[in-house]
Amino acid sequence: MNGRVLAVSRHGSYSFSKPNAAEITLLAGLGVAGDVHAGATVKHRSRMAKDPSLPNLRQVHLMQAELFEELAGRGFSLAPGQLGENVTTRGLDLLALPQGALLRLGAAAVLRVTGLRNPCLQLNHFAPGLMAATLDRDAAGRLVRKAGIMAVVLAGGVVRPGDAIGVALPEGPALALEPV
Repeated sequence: MNGRVLAVSRHGSYSFSKPNAAEITLLAGLGVAGDVHAGATVKHRSRMAKDPSLPNLRQVHLMQAELFEELAGRGFSLAPGQLGENVTTRGLDLLALPQGALLRLGAAAVLRVTGLRNPCLQLNHFAPGLMAATLDRDAAGRLVRKAGIMAVVLAGGVVRPGDAIGVALPEGPALALEPV
């Protein structure tokens, strides 16, 4: 299982979309340098309102570019960073990764996958109907959330478009991703 970084994005203030950058720097235990969601404790406004002391399991948001292609077939025109992700990937089925999977991005950065991004109504403010388009049902009728995955930074480093993404699966039984 390997993929590539297609784009990297960050924003220093709360905004739905994040502009693309030539590179981002991941900081161990914090997230993306210069991004509003970086920090050891929760930085997403809805979570801060509940309990600002909780650990930040959403330091880095990753989304696969293949979702943009799927949604284009349903009339949505999306580009990297527009849905608030920090890292847009290609060639790696992010949603199939288990909890605890390790992702090596570029030469040094290592992320630990914590869970799924739960699509929210903000998607509909960006494009009407987008939230429903990022949800599906599997063959057993279980809800499938397609809006990317969340991770924490274990080892920092610079990440650029074109960087390879390596995957190391955790030992033991694979635990399916749940929203974080």
